[in-house]
Amino acid sequence: MSRLIDVGLEQLAQTIVRMGELAHKAVAVSLHGYIEGASTLQEVRDLSGTLEVIANEAEDRIFELIARYQPVATDLRILKSYLKIAYDFARHGRYALDVSQIYERLDGAQECEKWINESITQMSDKVLSMVRTSLDSLKSHNTELAKTLAETEKQVDQMYFKYLDKLTEKGPATNRCTVSSVLVVRYLERIADHATYTGESVVYIATGEKVVLR
Repeated sequence: MSRLIDVGLEQLAQTIVRMGELAHKAVAVSLHGYIEGASTLQEVRDLSGTLEVIANEAEDRIFELIARYQPVATDLRILKSYLKIAYDFARHGRYALDVSQIYERLDGAQECEKWINESITQMSDKVLSMVRTSLDSLKSHNTELAKTLAETEKQVDQMYFKYLDKLTEKGPATNRCTVSSVLVVRYLERIADHATYTGESVVYIATGEKVVLR
């Protein structure tokens, strides 16, 4: 027999998944614009704003469920995890907005040397796959899929530091491209971290095990 809290948990789960889809879209749109040379500021600003609104609504709903039903054990674990995941997805939107703003101020990767454009494209693809993996693992509570984020996150870190090293050795003197690309790869590295945090939360929801995937 279903409990009264189950309806609230299911509605909350749907809200968090919706946030994940919006977060993935925000990151994808902003990165495509930066790499291909297109303004995405307004669209990404709208997506980021929507994510912030939903995150606040989810937080209110979580505390309402806690106050009303005083959950313990598994239910409380789920609510705590959803709160963290909502924050992670909102951060995706914030970093996506940062990327779009960088394009507006400093141009995008299409203005950079070929190897810089290719490096950012490869890192972007990897990070986008992490966001999608974190969302897919959340939908199914697939702990094994969530744990794969650990290895991908290491790869993103390696790409990040390799890019900085190469830029120091081969990059042009400080210019708009240098500044914008360094900022963007940093945002990508942070998005990857938050995708991994989501994976950790998925494992906690499904098993109660607190793991560190970074």
